Amino acid sequence: MLLLSNLWFAGNKLAFFLLFAGAPEGGAATGGEEDFSLLGMIRKMKWPAILVAVVLALMSMYSIAVMVERWLTFNAAKNQSRQFAPKVAAALRENRIDEAIAISDRHKKSHLAMVVNAGLQEFQAHQGGADISGSTMDAARRALQRSTALKTAELKRGLSGLATIGSTAPFVGLLGTVIGIIGAFQGMKAAEGTGISAVAGGISEALVETAFGLLVAIPAVWAFNIFQNKVEAFTIEMDNSSSELIDYFIKKSGGKH
Repeated sequence: MLLLSNLWFAGNKLAFFLLFAGAPEGGAATGGEEDFSLLGMIRKMKWPAILVAVVLALMSMYSIAVMVERWLTFNAAKNQSRQFAPKVAAALRENRIDEAIAISDRHKKSHLAMVVNAGLQEFQAHQGGADISGSTMDAARRALQRSTALKTAELKRGLSGLATIGSTAPFVGLLGTVIGIIGAFQGMKAAEGTGISAVAGGISEALVETAFGLLVAIPAVWAFNIFQNKVEAFTIEMDNSSSELIDYFIKKSGGKH
């Protein structure tokens, strides 16, 4: 994913360079022939098409930033959780709650550590002596539910933007295509030309916008689906950890709750 993001960012830089690098007046190729290459069509874009391309480039850069940030966040959460789970389990087996809280404090990027820490902190704060009351158990359950909801919302940060870009980028590209085709037919009318050759250049340039829109949308949709599945998997892990922690509290209370 990181390699894909780097390649995509390099492609955006190239697109910006091509858009603003300039070209011979009228976009004619060497020798007066019409240049139908991709670079030639990009250089001949008028300002409405350039504006649409810039919007698509900004959308692409935002989606890439979200992809990289979420990929790093999810990887850190996964790796730290793998380290955290056996350590905290060993501490709880020996009823060392203070040590379990300290372990969770050292794994701040772990989604499991955040949930377990909230439950243990609440349990310890309300625990009075050896007898564990029902209100203490209820408070621990509520703390686990709150921390799971907060962490799930944090994990989903930026994913709505990816979904929006994935669904709207093709239409932004289509808007540029429609504007380009309108300009091509207006040019044909002004030149009093007929036939497909009179509008072929303008239409081909306009279709480049649709291609840009699809190139922005496809990675955004892929990344959204991948990250959404990861969030669901993390949520299941947090729910399981919450249930196991509640079972631990029940055993510690002598099975009274």
